[in-house]
Amino acid sequence: MRSLLYLMTSLVVIGLAFWAYHENYKTQEVLGATEALQSEIGLKRQQLGMLRAEWAYLNRPERLRELAEINFPRLGLLPLSPEQFGRIDQVSYPVEPALDISNAIDVASDGGRE
Repeated sequence: MRSLLYLMTSLVVIGLAFWAYHENYKTQEVLGATEALQSEIGLKRQQLGMLRAEWAYLNRPERLRELAEINFPRLGLLPLSPEQFGRIDQVSYPVEPALDISNAIDVASDGGRE
C-alpha cells in the first residue's frame, strides 16, 4: 500500500513539474511578445513626435503667408477679416415639417375592455 502511495505521489510531482515547465515557457513567450510590442510602441511614438515636429515646421505662419502670396494669382486667397464672419441669428435653419396626425390611432383608450 505504501509503494502505491509513493508511486502516486511521484506521478503527481512529475505531472506538476511538467505543467510548471510548460507554463514557464508560455510565460516567457508572452513576455517576449510584450517586449516586442513595447519596442514597437516606442518606435511609433518617436515617429509620431517627428511627424508632429514636421507638421509644426510646415505650418509656420510666415511660411504659410509666403505660400499664400506666391499662389495668390492662382488660388485667389485673401486674409481673413472680422467682416467675413456672421452672427448665429443670421443662420437660416431648415423648417421641420409638421406631423400629419389625421391617420393616428388612439392608444390611450382601453379599446372597450374592462
